[in-house]
Amino acid sequence: MTDIKRIAISTGGGDAPGLNAVIYAATLAAQQRGWEVVGIRDGYNGLLRGGDYPDGGLIELTRNRVRGIIHQGGTILGSTNRGNPIAYPVQQADGSWIEQDRTGELLERFAEHGIDALITIGGDGSLTIGNHLHEAGLRLVGVPKTIDNDLECTVATFGFASAVDFASECIDRLFSTATSHSRIMVVEVMGRYAGWIALHAGMASGVHAILLPEIPYRLEPVAELIAERAQRGSTYSIVCVAEGARPVGGERTVAGKSVGQAERLGGVGAKVAAELEALTGRESRSLALGHLLRGGSPTATDRLLGLRFGAAAVRALSEGRTGVMVALNPPTVDYVPLADATRRQKTVPLDCDSIQTARDVGIRFGDEC
Repeated sequence: MTDIKRIAISTGGGDAPGLNAVIYAATLAAQQRGWEVVGIRDGYNGLLRGGDYPDGGLIELTRNRVRGIIHQGGTILGSTNRGNPIAYPVQQADGSWIEQDRTGELLERFAEHGIDALITIGGDGSLTIGNHLHEAGLRLVGVPKTIDNDLECTVATFGFASAVDFASECIDRLFSTATSHSRIMVVEVMGRYAGWIALHAGMASGVHAILLPEIPYRLEPVAELIAERAQRGSTYSIVCVAEGARPVGGERTVAGKSVGQAERLGGVGAKVAAELEALTGRESRSLALGHLLRGGSPTATDRLLGLRFGAAAVRALSEGRTGVMVALNPPTVDYVPLADATRRQKTVPLDCDSIQTARDVGIRFGDEC
């Protein structure tokens, strides 16, 4: 056993179904070991801007406080994608914004509050920050969280299954209106630079084309498929597009970027719909599911994975580990260095069975000759 007496939990980046299950399991597992547990408000803002919060930016996590949260979406701690302590956005007197490194100040806050270790729950950005804090001397374990499923070294991340289930349900519903109006329906889903959600949801719903970030596309093969379907009497088609998809020789569609925040992707679905209408002469509509994929109650799969990850993070700390991420390696949850987990994004392998299966059943990816 380590000399830990008090730990903190933080949730950063975009929310994902299953976050509260991690908080629940980590809190109870820590209390089983006699540790106190606090939650940091809104990533690290609760420590860096504690005076802005009525409770000082920290929540005492007790058995009563986490009771009944497993099934809830979001995070009871709050989250942010603008609170990177390495490049923290600070407004100047003239109204302009700059980025400052507040790592040293953050570590001082941990010491002031008697926090011996941190469990940080997040995606590649949050875990990269976590690795930086570990290298700066903070005892820390990471938990992989992202609906995008794009983290290396773990078979799955919680939030992904819930996002795919909801996206599939939405696409299923669109089949009704697409067939009723003989339309082309283009559905844009999240995923950033990885196409896992688009691939899995598209396949599960039986769409006719899937456009992925991993495969730069041309729309001519998709238009040809739509024409072939029309000749067979199928006057509708469904296309699933990942937000990070881009045409051959083109750029990704960016909705905007703010200081202290990564670029926001979005809008490619509308562009694809307009171009397909021009190519085919058939009426097209687009729908971006956007943040709907993050919301709602987690599936049982994500609840269980969140519970396993939360308990495993506490076990890692009790065994004296630091600078590691808990990872699903069926049938167990094990530990991998944070540096390895954040070295690169896990994208869809072009030779994977899912891609091959999709091609075998006639789904187009826009790279066909």
